Amino acid sequence: MRVLHLTGPVLVDDHTVMDQAWVVGDKITYGRPRHSGEATVIEGTVVPGLVDMHCHVGLDSGGATDVDLALKQATVDRDAGTLLIRDAGSPLDTSFIHDRPDMPRLIRSARFIARPKRYLRHYAREIEPRDLPDVAEDEARKGDGWVKLIADWIERDAGDLTPLWTTQQLADAFARVHAVGARATAHTFSHEAIGPLLDAGIDCIEHGTGMDEDHMRVAADRGIPVVPTLLQVDNFEGFAALGEGKYPAYAERMRRMHQRRYEHVRDLYESGVQLLVGTDAGGTLGHGLLPQEAAEMAKAIPASAVIASATWKAREFLGVPTLSEGESADLVVYPEDPRVAIDVLKTPTAVVLRGDVVAR
Repeated sequence: MRVLHLTGPVLVDDHTVMDQAWVVGDKITYGRPRHSGEATVIEGTVVPGLVDMHCHVGLDSGGATDVDLALKQATVDRDAGTLLIRDAGSPLDTSFIHDRPDMPRLIRSARFIARPKRYLRHYAREIEPRDLPDVAEDEARKGDGWVKLIADWIERDAGDLTPLWTTQQLADAFARVHAVGARATAHTFSHEAIGPLLDAGIDCIEHGTGMDEDHMRVAADRGIPVVPTLLQVDNFEGFAALGEGKYPAYAERMRRMHQRRYEHVRDLYESGVQLLVGTDAGGTLGHGLLPQEAAEMAKAIPASAVIASATWKAREFLGVPTLSEGESADLVVYPEDPRVAIDVLKTPTAVVLRGDVVAR
């Protein structure tokens, strides 16, 4: 049986740091194992496998990929240290990844839900508002406990971002999702879409660039996390440039949100909103970018908070174990403590998934 000796320290959670650990088979242990052979020694600071809370496996700019490309995307994420993905919507049924022990663990949101001509082509299941409750329940049953809605998008007649659904439509949909034991998250850039989502009972918010102080207070009080996706928000200036000729109000809004993106994340953090880390990989952004997303967030909030959000806090929110005694050895080793030097996330010493060293 393979044995790894991790010289540590091992960051388990906010309050637990172990001096060293061993991997025996596919499990982690903090007691020296009885083992007649030699253990492979891996030196460095150990953290639980990174969690990408907003990632699209099986999606590229044209819509659904084939299976081979989806596996390549997941492999790139894995080798960068992402060992748990909360998929935020994909037109490809990626449940086959569950049968691949060499791939990251995946929690699927099934397919995006949007209205016709109110989102990117070939991405979403496009429906009329009256069908939202039925479709939300259907997608929730297809996924792994999550469903993803598009809450706002540009409306050409209005020339700006507007909500896709009413508060009552959202409330009816979320009630059906919750009734089958699932949770709902939503894409939202605008201010106008946030209130209806909070009033209707949303469980998580993606991007959240339009949130004001009152929204932040509600989200903090209810424990509703926000996934800021700063790499995606960095594209807002380009979106504005493309749209300013026909949609000047939209362009002005996107530029304003882009300019204050770090301040906005800091405001969320200081308001007590739980922040989680997500790349928005797939579509226009490449995979394997969680280290870069974490570094972006560290421009606004402490690096130690970013590391917690990208590891044990995300796992706790998703109901997935961290590096407790006897749990699966899903971990990443770094040459320095990433809480102090967050850029080391880009250069892991070793990536261990289910006890196997999958990248060095």
